[in-house]
Amino acid sequence: MLEPTYQADVVVVGAGVAGLAAAHRLTGAGVPTVVLEAAHGVGGRMATEKIDGFRLDRIGQLLSTAYPELRLTPGLDGLVLRPFAPGVLLHSDGRRHRTGAVAGTGGPRGALAGGTRGALHVVRALASAPRSAPASRRLASAPRPHGGTAPAPRGRAGAPLGSVVDQARLGAALTRLAGTPVDRLLARPELPAAQALASRGLPARTIDGFLRPLLAALLCDPELTASSRCADLALRAFASGRLCLPEGGAEALPELLARTLPPGTVHTGVRVTSVAANAVTTAEHGEIRCRAVLLATDARAAADLLPGLRVPDFHPVTVVHHTMDEPPATGAALLLDADRGGPVAHTAVVSHVDPARAPAGRALVSSTVLGPPPPGVDTAVRTHLSRLYGLSTSRWETLAVHHTAEAVPAMRPPHDPRRPVRLLAGLYVCGDHRDTGTVQGALHSGHRAAAAVLADLGAGGSAHTADPLPTARAA
Repeated sequence: MLEPTYQADVVVVGAGVAGLAAAHRLTGAGVPTVVLEAAHGVGGRMATEKIDGFRLDRIGQLLSTAYPELRLTPGLDGLVLRPFAPGVLLHSDGRRHRTGAVAGTGGPRGALAGGTRGALHVVRALASAPRSAPASRRLASAPRPHGGTAPAPRGRAGAPLGSVVDQARLGAALTRLAGTPVDRLLARPELPAAQALASRGLPARTIDGFLRPLLAALLCDPELTASSRCADLALRAFASGRLCLPEGGAEALPELLARTLPPGTVHTGVRVTSVAANAVTTAEHGEIRCRAVLLATDARAAADLLPGLRVPDFHPVTVVHHTMDEPPATGAALLLDADRGGPVAHTAVVSHVDPARAPAGRALVSSTVLGPPPPGVDTAVRTHLSRLYGLSTSRWETLAVHHTAEAVPAMRPPHDPRRPVRLLAGLYVCGDHRDTGTVQGALHSGHRAAAAVLADLGAGGSAHTADPLPTARAA
């Protein structure tokens, strides 16, 4: 419990990953800091529900081992990341095409690109139905979860990545992107991502069959309305790292950040009702005086406390979790639907990626639906999964359906991925809505805000450059 007269140099409002990362920078510089969280746990949208020994993420954003903030953030030294299998599985025309590392290279540079040859390699195609049946028959006979047959998706013959030459061009493009400095990417002309893809000199087959479903999964943006700069950053991380999940669920990351802060820093169940540059008012403990206030809530909660702050649009995300005795034979791969033949954008046997997410002897399949979910979402997802995995899902048990209407901030152009974090001296704001709509963006925004606070307070230095003082209030 906080005493009503408790004072701190900095009050951070919100215990999501941005606020916790900022608190680590501030306390590490010797600045007394308190973090106030209205909920009874930390993490915000990075939440994990526990049901009968299963750990079920509510949003389940994909992380990358290439995210620099995962290495630079104090307190995350003990974070265990469980990588997906290199590359992805692409479902196209009734078959699953496994993409892997560059042919002829053995380096761990990235999931799909790297090494010296710069060519994307399709390792093998896995039929989702017996090869002896014609493709049309295989698709028509895919089982529905509750009887009947699944309709055939829009199909294209051959691998979704195109010819060997097309794969080489894609691999070379990803290799160049992996080696491009971030500042150069942010200086590129800005277009909607879908429009920019068409101008990159890659065949439509490669764009529609691989880049579109991949970027939709990385950005949680099914129509690719995001800024092309954000899309480039996402592809750069994909090309230079491995997709991964935190061991034990998404909540492991914010809980580790909170646990490694000085004792007494984080206070949950404290609702902030108003803020100023030198104090916050709480429903439970009255006014808490301080030298600076950092708003680290989501965008809508921040605007409620500071009317005039811009609230972006959001991408809704629905995650459906199933369990079964015999998991699909896809290993730890991320499966994307190149045909967009149903509501599922991507799916995986996450218990193969991270065994801690399911009890022994049980499998966990987590599937993500982007955009507004269809009516009867579980039935629609089961129908789609039966086609993607090539088996019946009628006996699968549904553990949870998590729908988050405001899951990820939209990043439509013009999008500033370094929006000011200093509103005025003594009042600051951070979060993925001030940077990019990713865990990387939330962490980086928190570090930028901490740097601004430290600069204004004349405290210790930081590896992140503070924003200049604005001439007018930045909203």
